[in-house]
Amino acid sequence: MIFAAGLGTRLKPLTDTMPKALVPVAGKPLLGILIEKLKSEGFTDIVINVHHFAEMIVRYVKEHDSFGLNISFSDESSELLETGGGIKKAANLLASDSTEADEPFLVHNVDILSNVEIKSFCNEGKNYAALLLVSERETQRYLLFDDNNRLVGWTNIKTGEVKSPYSHLDVSKCKKYAFAGIHLFSPRLFHYFPEWGDKFSIIDFYLSVCDKEPIYACCYPNLKLIDVGKLDTLEKAEFFLNY
Repeated sequence: MIFAAGLGTRLKPLTDTMPKALVPVAGKPLLGILIEKLKSEGFTDIVINVHHFAEMIVRYVKEHDSFGLNISFSDESSELLETGGGIKKAANLLASDSTEADEPFLVHNVDILSNVEIKSFCNEGKNYAALLLVSERETQRYLLFDDNNRLVGWTNIKTGEVKSPYSHLDVSKCKKYAFAGIHLFSPRLFHYFPEWGDKFSIIDFYLSVCDKEPIYACCYPNLKLIDVGKLDTLEKAEFFLNY
């Protein structure tokens, strides 16, 4: 699943006339870059959620003959549902017909460029309820993991806020990683969705079930990743793609 529904407010004024997914980097829209990467790694079925300038994204995919893939759309035009709500709404499109009902699917933000071998990442997370790609970049908000890299909480180091199902969590003893916007999600987590409304954060969801389900971090030692979320990152993104 590609998250392409965001408003892209940090990329204004570009996103006043186009969706973030179609903002070009090195002459090619972010969405096209990601779809071609997934295709090169053997992916054949993709779900894209749409909201901001939804019709432009649908038209772009159709004009490229769906890149030779089976691409479907989860329409959030009436309301942006956030990351968790986006997965919940698209659940019927993401459910596998495979006999392995537990086979996880990839979730990838459209504005993330990385050197991650996606298939290798997917193979690494087959036995988990979710596998989260993380990095050691400095931020104010960190996911918290135990010594085995299992998710146990979240913290904002500036405000001291902590979210965790573990009431006596010692944050000082946890590993702190930043979420990278790429994760594997097992359909076995779908049965928790009825407890949630239509609109919610996938991180809040993970934090609510991490004491019951195995949710782990994947931290690549040589990870190179760019979040193309601001205007000043576009030049860096072009350099990343060209070199």
